[in-house]
Amino acid sequence: MTSQAPSPFIPALIIVDVQEDFCPPHGSLAVPHGRAILPTITSLLSLPFALKVATKDFHPPSHISFASNHPAPDNTPFLSQTTIVNPYNPAETYSTRLWPVHCVQGTPGADLLAEIDGGKVDVVVEKGMDPRVEMYSAFTDPFEKPSVSTSGLEEALRGRGVTHVYVVGLALDYCVRATALDARRLGWEVLVVREGTRPVDVEGGREAVGEMEGCGVRVVGEEGEEVGWVRGLEGRDKLGKQGYGEEGGG
Repeated sequence: MTSQAPSPFIPALIIVDVQEDFCPPHGSLAVPHGRAILPTITSLLSLPFALKVATKDFHPPSHISFASNHPAPDNTPFLSQTTIVNPYNPAETYSTRLWPVHCVQGTPGADLLAEIDGGKVDVVVEKGMDPRVEMYSAFTDPFEKPSVSTSGLEEALRGRGVTHVYVVGLALDYCVRATALDARRLGWEVLVVREGTRPVDVEGGREAVGEMEGCGVRVVGEEGEEVGWVRGLEGRDKLGKQGYGEEGGG
């Protein structure tokens, strides 16, 4: 039996980077079993979330995460690392994995999967457009002093008074993890739906789940009570009416 939803309860769904280049059989950076999450995403899109967001990696050809944009011999996709320097603060740096070219603006690999019903998505957020920084999170790049690139997602969620953020997509150990952690850091209750995501690396996925749970993110099942709370909204009025009109935290 599903427990009563929290109050206030104004949920948003974030579908992270379910794009052609991240999915078999032809994706240049295909996540194993990436397409297996589609039934869960289709089911969630049918529910009355206050806001449904799809994000897209949307890189320029010169993006710093592409191994081919770095000199040999340290430019092997998946194996090589590079150090990224904050262009506004050289003292702030981080190391990141290099990838095959993927999700380049204007290419089919950057498209959302055709199986995702775009008519049910309220907002599409494009990220990773600054060639100088990686942007796993759908909110912002990893730099803090200062940040270099933000997507506008935070403002979209706050504008709808969202209280709870449900996250699915690809990949669990990278963009889903970073998006969930940033949403939690920004003050939302965050729930990752287990059946709606897959990792690049199995061990990396386990580590991501542990890290997220340690930060207060809940990893839940599609048939669990937390998704049931959203189903319970189906009898209420639609967006902008009772059930969505209160001011929410975040």
